[in-house]
Amino acid sequence: MTALESTWRKSSYSGTQSACVELALEPAQARVRDTKDRDGGTLRVPFAAWQAFTSHLREQ
Repeated sequence: MTALESTWRKSSYSGTQSACVELALEPAQARVRDTKDRDGGTLRVPFAAWQAFTSHLREQ
């Protein structure tokens, strides 16, 4: 799946602020990018690691 095919979304907690990141969930990975530089690089995280990370955040 390419970046063009990915469905990017921004957190509803971001509101109208521009200092945000967007997330695209794919079968094997989660991709994160800066909303101010969408053509810049993306952070790719294996999906299992992303699930562990977000699960830990929810426990806090």
